[in-house]
Amino acid sequence: MTITYSSLNHALRVPLAAEIHSRPFLKLEAPELVSHFAVYRDSDEVTLSSIAAEQHATLAALCTHFGVTPPMLESKYFYYDFGHFRLKWECHTEFATYTFAERLERTLPVAEAFSAMPVLQLPEEWLLSLRGKIIVAAHVVLDDSGGRTEAFAQGLQRVFEGNVLAGSYVMQGGELWTDFAIQADGFSRFVIRDVGMRALQAGRLVQRVLEIETYRMMALLGLPYAHRAAPALNAIENELVALAGAMVETDDAASAELSEQSGVSERALLDQITRLAARIEKLSLDNSYRFSASKAYVRLVHARIEELREVRIEGIPMVEEFMDRRLTPAMNTCDAMASRQEALAQRIANSNDLLRTRVGIVQEAQNRQILQSMNARAAQQLHLQQAVEGLSVAAISYYVIGLFSYTGKAAKVFGLIVNTDAVVGILVPFVAAGVWLGLRRMHQRVHNV
Repeated sequence: MTITYSSLNHALRVPLAAEIHSRPFLKLEAPELVSHFAVYRDSDEVTLSSIAAEQHATLAALCTHFGVTPPMLESKYFYYDFGHFRLKWECHTEFATYTFAERLERTLPVAEAFSAMPVLQLPEEWLLSLRGKIIVAAHVVLDDSGGRTEAFAQGLQRVFEGNVLAGSYVMQGGELWTDFAIQADGFSRFVIRDVGMRALQAGRLVQRVLEIETYRMMALLGLPYAHRAAPALNAIENELVALAGAMVETDDAASAELSEQSGVSERALLDQITRLAARIEKLSLDNSYRFSASKAYVRLVHARIEELREVRIEGIPMVEEFMDRRLTPAMNTCDAMASRQEALAQRIANSNDLLRTRVGIVQEAQNRQILQSMNARAAQQLHLQQAVEGLSVAAISYYVIGLFSYTGKAAKVFGLIVNTDAVVGILVPFVAAGVWLGLRRMHQRVHNV
């Protein structure tokens, strides 16, 4: 019997093993031009599943225009050579990236290269369908011109419209130049010069640079959330301070006199702090995902920068320094707002617990007062019962003696007793004592039960 070893696989073995190869980089070789889009749709408006479907529909529209069969709906990666350009498409959780690469037959001046990017090969109708969804648009020129670094850097000033450049030697064979700014044409610009890169190294470098730009922008999406959350948190904090002051005031009143009115005020405070807890919970639900995502994206940015293995070009800030100066403060704002949000939620929860405890204490004190009044009433009823008990002994004794009197009269008629009144008079104390003892024994039995 021949064993088919593939039949022994776990259902997830093949897809999990393929995951490490699911996002290969483009094979690039200078001179080359690259245009890159990151298409993002706010997840607040639609679900993540519908976002993925919309991203596939956008890719399918592009493929249909060029007569190419689009990938299946569950695909996360797509590569195709359209002739004039090559496309690498990747679908992420929140966004999709389109990277268009075009090989040049000869090296163009950098300024001229930025006027001949692959995006010019795309249909205008398809580009218009991306309106309002582009979070990243970048051009990369992969250059192989020679010359000194200083002279090359001076020639880039006009390309980057006079902005401050960040640059460095990267990956032991390349130079990276950019200003991380959106130029007049709506694209960020990156220039990578091949000064000794090995085979396939250019593709890895371009991918890392584009990922730095994409993840940087995705990380910064948390900053508007932080700015919007600040006034809401300020308002909640002010209300919490006012509630804390009211709790201190009612504490003095409650300790002086535990009345029904103090219990009502405590419950009013509890109702207010419950509403505060609901507001901070809604704020956390609105912001927590975005803050967590920003933290994850910025970790990816730092990881990709580290992979560049930068070496300083004298007088030029490196990409790592540029990010530390520009990106880190924004991420610190998001982290601070997330921590403040969590701390405020915890303070509200603590105040809520404290107030509920105080309301419980007030209710226990009121219950104790009710029990004391019930005990006083029971004692009064006992005294009244004891007072009535003497009358009960006299009344029962009276009726019992009356029965004996009738019996004595009957006995006198038959000649059994001579003096009925004397016998009845003798029986009175014994009957009263018997009635009294009987009632006492009955009370003892009731108490034992």
